[in-house]
Amino acid sequence: MNPLRPFAIALVAMSCLSACVWSPGQHLAKTAPGPAQIRTEGNDQIDLVAITPKLIAMDRAARGDNGIPDALTAYAPQPYRIGAGDILYITVWEHPELTVPAGPQQALNAAGRLVQGDGTLFYPYVGKLTAAGMTPNQLRDELAAKLARYVESPQVDVSVLTYASQRVWVTGATARSAVVPLTVVPLTLNDAVSNAGFNPAEADLSGVRLTRDGVTYSLDLTSLGGNPIYLKANDHIYIPFLDAKEVFVVGEVNLPGAQNFKTGSISLSQALGRSRGLAQSTSDGNAVYVIRGSHDLEQAPSVVYQLEARSPAAFAVASQFELLPGDVVFVGAAGITRWSRFVTQLLPFSGILSNAASATSDLK
Repeated sequence: MNPLRPFAIALVAMSCLSACVWSPGQHLAKTAPGPAQIRTEGNDQIDLVAITPKLIAMDRAARGDNGIPDALTAYAPQPYRIGAGDILYITVWEHPELTVPAGPQQALNAAGRLVQGDGTLFYPYVGKLTAAGMTPNQLRDELAAKLARYVESPQVDVSVLTYASQRVWVTGATARSAVVPLTVVPLTLNDAVSNAGFNPAEADLSGVRLTRDGVTYSLDLTSLGGNPIYLKANDHIYIPFLDAKEVFVVGEVNLPGAQNFKTGSISLSQALGRSRGLAQSTSDGNAVYVIRGSHDLEQAPSVVYQLEARSPAAFAVASQFELLPGDVVFVGAAGITRWSRFVTQLLPFSGILSNAASATSDLK
């Protein structure tokens, strides 16, 4: 038997199997700028999208200039309306017996009028009246009209001692979970977060989540500038922790691993730079992918973005492509690298075949 025959068989096997070796660089077809291509990978679907200046421009246009959704910028705060639980201080000028019935020694809070759970309050000479839903000025006019039957030209003033009927909640990476009341002065998102006393070492202000009427908006407080977001009753603000902001860089890079970031975002070029760049001898410059999973894989496919990084100009595009927490950056291996690794793995197998063939020949 020819002693070279087993080695030749191994080479033929390597040649055949190498065509079947799976790698992301081969498996995902290159795409030209344009609409996403939907591909099926096993039981899952993915959108394969090329990273181009057009894609980045479309993404920025969708977010808007300041990243604030139109539904939030369109909201204008309404005049404060009295509600159940509010404590009012009602002054009738030149009639202290109505303003402070117990006399000057009575504490200010004790002189307040509590709006009951059914929205009503009691006032001397007027009796029981519905205050909930009125603004302080409307209640003032109502009281003045009713007191005019008993007091000549009454001068009435209504102020709120304790605001309790309209609130927003602030939770997450704060010094304390807080209930912030709405007052006659409109409350902004920045004011509410500041009042809650967030922890700057733990709080991620670039990913604050505002839930309103069942819809959750993700906001970057570090980029709002002078654009206020006014809050309304029952808004819920959640400040996430920084440890949830990670991207993962794997594949043919010099320093793979997880990367934390505290800023509002991290670009693809920054992530590759922290990984000490692509491995020059083994990486495929056209096989740089950003894998972004879908929250509901049954309803929407995952998205894989591809950067053709062979050209230096591609890194200018990568510097504008923002990664999201949880993104996976994968750099595929070059074709010659895959072949070399495959041969390395099969050479010991060819040696075993050769030894077995030699032993068989000796037995003969």
